[in-house]
Amino acid sequence: MRIAYLDGGAYYHHATFHGRGFSRYFAANIYAPELDDTDLDEFDGLYVASRQDPEHLRRNKAKIDAFLDAGKTLVVMGDNDAETWVPGARWEARPVNFWWWLTPGADSGLRVASPEHDLMKTIPLADFTWHQHGVLTPPQGAVSLVDRADGGSIFYDDRASAKGRILVTTLDPCYHNGSYFMPAATRFLQGFLPWLAKA
Repeated sequence: MRIAYLDGGAYYHHATFHGRGFSRYFAANIYAPELDDTDLDEFDGLYVASRQDPEHLRRNKAKIDAFLDAGKTLVVMGDNDAETWVPGARWEARPVNFWWWLTPGADSGLRVASPEHDLMKTIPLADFTWHQHGVLTPPQGAVSLVDRADGGSIFYDDRASAKGRILVTTLDPCYHNGSYFMPAATRFLQGFLPWLAKA
């Protein structure tokens, strides 16, 4: 799959694209402010890295919808206001506990929702586990891969809301990998990107 990496220009976007050999999974790097003038026809997938300025995405909603209508794959990482531009996305704020694991016997609250999904056979739950920025309500027909025990999804696979495929998460792996903070985020990308390239 030819995947374009949408890069907001922050240090963590740059570090994730250029570090740890991740660039080999991408056919191009698109600077988010230039998305307006970029033809996406040559790509099969669009990977929206964590923590972008969502205004670039909202402004290009029609282009992204057309990309999906062509049967292509959209990957949306966390903190991108997905509910304002991704078909079917619904997000709910929840308190973020950045240091939950410092409590003896702490439970992240995450549960595998679809153990039969091939991504969940590739990446263990531990590699989805650092913290989450809210929860998602999967659209009808979508499949949640990881849920919170108190309700809501943190990652779902949606083939129902558009002709293409939408993978949405509230996790922000690019930020943490590029900040060299939270090894689970790097392990997530080491499992997710090879999987995505073959999906």
